[in-house]
Amino acid sequence: MTGALAAFLLATALVIGGAGAASAAGDPWPELRRPASGSGEAIGSAAAGCLRGAEALPLTGAGYQVLRPERNRAWGHPRTVAFVRALAAASRAEGLPLLLIGDMAQPRGGPLPFGHASHQNGLDVDIWFRLAPHPLGPDELARPKPLSMTEGNRIESAHWGREQARMLELAATSPGIDRIFVHPAIKRALCRSLPPERRGWLAKLRPWWGHNEHFHVRLSCPAESGLCEPQAPVPEGDGCGAEIESWLAQPLAVPKEKPHRQVKPLPAACTDLARD
Repeated sequence: MTGALAAFLLATALVIGGAGAASAAGDPWPELRRPASGSGEAIGSAAAGCLRGAEALPLTGAGYQVLRPERNRAWGHPRTVAFVRALAAASRAEGLPLLLIGDMAQPRGGPLPFGHASHQNGLDVDIWFRLAPHPLGPDELARPKPLSMTEGNRIESAHWGREQARMLELAATSPGIDRIFVHPAIKRALCRSLPPERRGWLAKLRPWWGHNEHFHVRLSCPAESGLCEPQAPVPEGDGCGAEIESWLAQPLAVPKEKPHRQVKPLPAACTDLARD
C-alpha cells in the first residue's frame, strides 16, 4: 500500500467515524435516563420502535446477573423482565449456573447508539452462552469475557455442552416467545442431536450470524400493545435440513459492532416519548 493510499483510507475512516459519532451524539434516546410513565406498551418494531412504561431488570437477581450495567440497557417491557426472571428461576431449579444477561433496551427504547439495529421496543434480550459458576465481581461485569460456541461453522466442543442446550430449550419453550436468534452451526448441532419427535421447539431457533457468544430472544407483541409491529411468522417446520444447510453454505459472516445509524423512521407515537 502506498503512503498516499494509506493516508486517503485513514482520512476516509476518520470522516465516517466522525459522522457515526455525531449521529450518536445527536440521538436523544441514550440520554433519556428514566422510563416514560404509563403501563407497559411496546411501540413499533424491534428495529424501529420505542417503549412506554418500561421496567428495569434488577442488576442482580435469583439465578442471573446483568452485564455492562453502565450501558443502562437493562430495561424492557414488563413481560420481557418477567421472562428473564422466570428463565433464571427455571435454570436455577435445574442446577444450571448463573445466567449472564446482556443488552435489553434503553429506558424508553428507541435506537441504540451502537451494537444493535434492534432492541428498540423492549421485547428483545441477549443472554450469554457463557454461564457463571460464581457471581462476577464489578470489574468482570463491566468488562466480561464472552465464550464463542463456534469455530468457523463448527461447534466449539470445549465450550458447548448440555447446559447451553438446556438453557436454549427452556427459553424457547417459555410462553410468549416469538423467536430466538442463534448461530447457524448451533442450530445444526441441535438438529443432529435430537430425534425428529423432540425437535418441535427448534422451530423458534432462527439462524443468524453473530450469535455464537449469546442468543437473542424476541418476545411476541403483547396483546395490549396495539401499536406493536410483529415480525412475519417463523416458517412452518423445525427448520432442520435444507434451511439450515443453506445458511452454512454461505460465506462466513462476522458482524462487527459499530455505530448505529437509524434508517427506518420511528412511529409517530415515539415522538413524545423522546421528549424528557
